Amino acid sequence: MVFVVVAVAVVALLAGVHRYVWRRLIGDTTRKGGFARRAGTVAAFVLPLLTVGAFVSSRAGFPFPLQQALAWPGYLWLAALLYLTLALLVGEGVRPLLRRILARRAGAVGTGHADTATVTADGPAATAEHTEQESVPAARQSGVVTATAAEPASAAGGGSALTDLAPRAETPAPTVADPSRRLFVARAVGGAAALAGLGTVGHGTYGVLRGPSTKRITIPLAGLPRSAHGFRIAMVSDIHIGPILGRAHTRRIVEAINATGPDLVAVVGDLVDGSVADLGSAAEPLAGLQARHGSFFVTGNHEYFSGAAEWVDHVRELGLHPLENARVEIAGFDLAGVNDVAGESEGQGPDFARALGDRDRSRASVLLAHQPVVIDDAVAYGVGLQLSGHTHGGQLWPGNLVAELANPTVAGYERYGDTQLYVSRGAGAWGPPVRVGAPSDITVVELASLQA
Repeated sequence: MVFVVVAVAVVALLAGVHRYVWRRLIGDTTRKGGFARRAGTVAAFVLPLLTVGAFVSSRAGFPFPLQQALAWPGYLWLAALLYLTLALLVGEGVRPLLRRILARRAGAVGTGHADTATVTADGPAATAEHTEQESVPAARQSGVVTATAAEPASAAGGGSALTDLAPRAETPAPTVADPSRRLFVARAVGGAAALAGLGTVGHGTYGVLRGPSTKRITIPLAGLPRSAHGFRIAMVSDIHIGPILGRAHTRRIVEAINATGPDLVAVVGDLVDGSVADLGSAAEPLAGLQARHGSFFVTGNHEYFSGAAEWVDHVRELGLHPLENARVEIAGFDLAGVNDVAGESEGQGPDFARALGDRDRSRASVLLAHQPVVIDDAVAYGVGLQLSGHTHGGQLWPGNLVAELANPTVAGYERYGDTQLYVSRGAGAWGPPVRVGAPSDITVVELASLQA
């Protein structure tokens, strides 16, 4: 019941947002019945259907070519809708200001026209008026109106002497028609919002397709022997190989990791968005990872949406070592890994007792755990450093504000008691292949011995 209510609320919200965007970008700026109006209306119906199709096709296991065809326009529109809406909301504050400026300019132009008309009328007519005024008896000038021979003639012409002597009202100057002014404002604000929103999405897409940047951080680790000082772990998370980010994306990441010359590679979950049958070949470049002490892998929540057991077997075939609630000893420290919490639905969730329960706590330890929310368990088991991903750093601003509500750390380094936590923003993207305010990254973690 709760799920149905939430689903209805989400659909209603999306329908309202689409209606708002259509009205501001299409309804307010185009002529009724025109081609632009018709095309914009069709797009307003088709694009959200493509977004729904992109989500449904991946979950329902549609043929992979169809998933790819729906994913690009469907997911990109989701990002475009977000930033078009934000830009239009900013435009709501600009709209009345722009109307006021145009109205003032129109008023200033109108005043200038009126002044010119007055000067023209104050020529010979003004002289005649003064002459007539001088011929009027003094009693009339004092406010007593006396009929003269000229008055009937004036009345016959549709006026009166009294009217002629009264101040003449200026004829209002022509101004810009209000409907035209509204149309101009609507098109100016709508055009600026479209440029800002679509430009933001374009820049964010380029950042994802270009590949992640490489970050470096040095973290002192209690218990790490001097011989392991400077040990480098190339950490990558959230690669999200899928209908959009495929083999070329994987190859770029592998090349970037190998360029750092790591001692060990840690793939910290959410490697894929799809089955081994569809994406196995796209993951094959991972076999080219090079590190003195090997490459290790832990599951993320998306592995459990994609057939975790099959993917664990596949990455093992590619030369990675899965750590399923397990631990290995490497170069003077313990490297442990736990399954993602999403595995609990399959009876394969994180088991800290199995991974860390019987270890020598005097030794340095590094834990690979996809989600940072398990940091409390890491603290309880005396872990020195936890490496996580999952958050994408929010991926699409202001998504970081939402991510902060669900995660202890969204990105970067923090300390929790004696346990240190580092969260990567990830190397790929989920849903829209777009990042705004949270660029993708690979992080080289250099361990420092306190004895050095």
